[in-house]
Amino acid sequence: MRRTRRSPAALVRFAAQTAVLWGVLPLLGVSPSGCSKGGEDAAKPGKAARTIIQSKGSDTMVNVAQAWAEAYQKVDSGVEVEVSGGGSGVGIAALIRGTVNIANASRNMKPQELESARKNTGKEPKEFVVGYDALAIFVHKDNPLEEITLDRIAQIYAEGGAITKWSDLGVKLPSGQDEIIRISRQSSSGTYEFLREHVLKDKDFKLGSRDLNGSKEVVELVANTPGAIGYSGMGYATKGVKMLKVAEKAGVQACAPCVENALDKSYPIARSLLVYTLGEPQGATKKYIDWTMSDAGQKIVEESGYVPIPAGSRTK
Repeated sequence: MRRTRRSPAALVRFAAQTAVLWGVLPLLGVSPSGCSKGGEDAAKPGKAARTIIQSKGSDTMVNVAQAWAEAYQKVDSGVEVEVSGGGSGVGIAALIRGTVNIANASRNMKPQELESARKNTGKEPKEFVVGYDALAIFVHKDNPLEEITLDRIAQIYAEGGAITKWSDLGVKLPSGQDEIIRISRQSSSGTYEFLREHVLKDKDFKLGSRDLNGSKEVVELVANTPGAIGYSGMGYATKGVKMLKVAEKAGVQACAPCVENALDKSYPIARSLLVYTLGEPQGATKKYIDWTMSDAGQKIVEESGYVPIPAGSRTK
């Protein structure tokens, strides 16, 4: 096989191009293999080194997590918190792999997830409560329904549930539509898992629901669909929807999803907003989580539509 010989000038140009390529890649934070690794506080390449904290998970929490990240830039300009959603399950899976510093979750880690994290990383996941939420049941603003029981929610969403029409609930919609259009979340969502465990009693969801990626999308679709019902964190409420009062069972007073009822647990599907780390957080990650528990951090929880932790109950 004949080999093509390069001229001296061509060899010089080739060497220069190669040097530029391999010099640029590290500046972009990319290795020749295309891989990068998270899980520990990482310094961002550049003239002024910055510490990167990777925060991933709950879509319910993504707005408050992003607001925390933006506010924290003013607290410590040397730290950058990179936030992404995808659902509690996505964040927890990333924590198990050791590729994030913080997993945001609107549900507790499952025993098998805790065991996988210990096995894969050699570290025990550490849980922090950073706020509270009332899991709201949303209907269109013109829907005359005002309250619902946990059993009726299960009858709407659970496999084998008998409620499929608004007339089954004694409701007549202004639009005349009778079919209940069920809006749900994808299975990676902590909100999906929380409803399945605490309302459906671990039964499967009915087939045929419209399963969406995000909380915001759920509320937007309900607001634009008079015959729809959906569920999401209370922080996503808009003028286009109504949050139903919820009763634990028939004959018990129904409670609205609000700050007071979430704190005293009179609202039957109140829940904690959580972050997880691998072992006790260290360095910049610890400082950041401590800050989320401060007055400034908890004010952002409240401004995001969720329930802050009372000052006397905060732990670090």
